[in-house]
Amino acid sequence: MKSIRTSPLFQTSGRHQQRRWGFSLVELMVVIVIIGLLAGVVTISVRSYLIRSRQNVAKLEIAKICQALETYYSHFDKYPTNEKGIAALAEKSSAFPDGLLNKLPTDPWGHSYEYQAPGRKGAYEVVSYGADHREGGTGADTDISSDDVGQSPDSDSK
Repeated sequence: MKSIRTSPLFQTSGRHQQRRWGFSLVELMVVIVIIGLLAGVVTISVRSYLIRSRQNVAKLEIAKICQALETYYSHFDKYPTNEKGIAALAEKSSAFPDGLLNKLPTDPWGHSYEYQAPGRKGAYEVVSYGADHREGGTGADTDISSDDVGQSPDSDSK
């Protein structure tokens, strides 16, 4: 008769062989490493979408501020001064009981938008300096201005 070798995975009890169920430490470590690699890839992919979505929100808010600035100009025949800035758009007046903006907006990184009149290329410029809130930068730190979104009017036309 041939002898049946028994391995640690099999226990013999009489005629029947029973298998022990479970994973070895090496198998568990391989699974944990694979899960870690997948989580890293997903995190990197999602981060780029998060940065782009924040930049898109900043562009939309700058466009909204520029529309409010144009309404201000059409009513008062001038843009707010640098001293008043964007805060002039949130002030209540007889012409605008709720103000042109409900509240002073902050960019997606929690900083206030910068306003300059005259701007570098037009009558005014509204800028978000990105995540680092400093001029210049790349990636999440990229500056977004009213010139970039095509909202700043030419200084010659006004």
